[in-house]
Amino acid sequence: MTADTPEPLPPGTTPDAVGPIGLAVIETALATLPLAPGVYRMLDAKGDALYVGKARSLKKRVHAYTQVARLPERLRRMVFETRSLEVVTTGSEAEALLLEANLIKKLRPRFNIVLRDDKSYPWLVLTEDHPWPQITKHRGERRKGASYWGPFASAWAVNQTLTALQRVFLLRTCRDTVFDTRSRPCLLHQIKRCSAPCVERISKDDYSALVREAKDFLGGGIPSLQKKLAAEMEEASARLEFERAASLRDRIRGLTHVQGSDRINLEGVNDADVVALHQMAGQSCVQVFFFRGGRNNGNRPFFLSHAKSEQSPEEVLGAFLAQLYDDLPPPPLVLVSHDPQDSPLLAEALSLKAGRRVEIHRPQRGEKRGAVEHAATNAREAIERRMAEGAAQTELLAGVARIFDLPAAPERVEVYDNSHIMGTNAYGVMIAAGPAGFLKNAYRKYGIKAAPGGPAPRGGDDFAMMREVFERRFGRALKEDPGREGEAWPDLVLIDGGQGQLTAAREILAELGVDDIPLVAMSKGPDRDAGREWFHQVGRDPIQLPQRDAVLYYLQRLRDEAHRFAIATHRTGRSKSMVRSELDDVPGVGAALKRKLLNHFGSARGVRNAALTDLENAPGIGPTVARRIHGHFHPGAGTGRVGEG
Repeated sequence: MTADTPEPLPPGTTPDAVGPIGLAVIETALATLPLAPGVYRMLDAKGDALYVGKARSLKKRVHAYTQVARLPERLRRMVFETRSLEVVTTGSEAEALLLEANLIKKLRPRFNIVLRDDKSYPWLVLTEDHPWPQITKHRGERRKGASYWGPFASAWAVNQTLTALQRVFLLRTCRDTVFDTRSRPCLLHQIKRCSAPCVERISKDDYSALVREAKDFLGGGIPSLQKKLAAEMEEASARLEFERAASLRDRIRGLTHVQGSDRINLEGVNDADVVALHQMAGQSCVQVFFFRGGRNNGNRPFFLSHAKSEQSPEEVLGAFLAQLYDDLPPPPLVLVSHDPQDSPLLAEALSLKAGRRVEIHRPQRGEKRGAVEHAATNAREAIERRMAEGAAQTELLAGVARIFDLPAAPERVEVYDNSHIMGTNAYGVMIAAGPAGFLKNAYRKYGIKAAPGGPAPRGGDDFAMMREVFERRFGRALKEDPGREGEAWPDLVLIDGGQGQLTAAREILAELGVDDIPLVAMSKGPDRDAGREWFHQVGRDPIQLPQRDAVLYYLQRLRDEAHRFAIATHRTGRSKSMVRSELDDVPGVGAALKRKLLNHFGSARGVRNAALTDLENAPGIGPTVARRIHGHFHPGAGTGRVGEG
């Protein structure tokens, strides 16, 4: 996320004259502000948040904004645009800091440092509410009856750990529905990555022992586990149980591989995060390494928006940490490259959130210092890569503007595509790209609805699909931002198709009153060869670009990314429709109840054929729900028992 350049003050405006309205709003609000701690929000004329801040004393903190001459240009501009002020009092300044971080992530004010990270973090989960627990990766909300370990920096990091766990502990990773229907071991058992509990190749007691060992491993007990396995291997070898000894040897090798695979380790540290900031050319990057259970769970770079060059590294890092742990549980130790602003208060707030002591420490020597320096090097390299990619992207976008006669290089290009099979599971998608590359948080998918006035899907009609997608995408944009003042309006729309699709898209947008966005249709060339595409524009003859033109490669990449996203979306929708169960149609049967029914009866058919008494006796069902389920599958049966004479 690139840093924004502060807008200059209006011509002829001096610091003392900044914001005659905004200053009056703040001075009026001061009369009723309490001396208590809390959070304040500066709002513009539309009610959008300009700035969110916390204070030990709301009255004293907000009063500082009336001293306009002492404010930096960024905050003078904020005062100039302020039209109202809202406050929320809290029990302490630490609570105010937590609320401030939550509101900044939610509202993304223009004058705050904002961590724009829309990705969720993957975790490892062990489903302990099943007789044969499953270990797998998980995103989203936690549920009862399961243990979680993480976070991991990426899906790759959690997959690496999951593969190691399969090799060492042989725990199942398959879904319950697959597990319940197996009649013979799967391939994972053949390659020694599962103990095949589905067909009872292992006893329940032995499997439970593996589960306990896995939990001990994830909690940081690698050395003790290695000693235990080594002793068991020697004992098995002494008893001439060479097959068991070889199996234990393979598990020890797996543990050794896990220990040796991390690029950096922290001896004596179980749970910690290493956080390092690097600033260059107006950009700020924070690199975070996650350590849990004594293992490196991977690292991730974060780019901050609205971080100005006038703001110190301490201020930027303090704002980052507060927002990072808004949706992540803080570890006991956070190692940092700079002392964050209000470090004691931040540590108090994180301790309050975690329910235990959290220490923020800037190491000066030793292994911990080396880990921070390694993270700082990664942050610097990430910024350098981003700047190099940004320069290349800027040049390519300038080429796009030149070829399609745009007034300036586009800041946002949107590409549209559809995917379906014979009209079924039809989806339209939109991807977006700009100077920073693909804007994946702006991607959108549109499930194509039924045609108006009839139940038949219109997924087989590409023109009707495009109409629905455009109506939903631009109709919403017109409703939410009719003045086109936000960043969500495209400077160029690229669609996959020829002259027909271009004409249809133009007509659809014209009906919506959007007739000033440049449209380009990209059609396959002769024999559908890549590199011989035709580009169609309204009022211009179709053109082809030289086969080795860099701009052509860029446009192909945009089209291919839209095509990939469309196919992935379609496959996901199709998979969901294929695994639908007839239990999904029973009123009042949610995911948890469906799981209980399938675990008890084995299949949806078993539930359908079950007698009412069997349903009533099923664990966690109850007579009321049992009658509802039975009545759904046997309408008109009343309270009679199926199968009774």
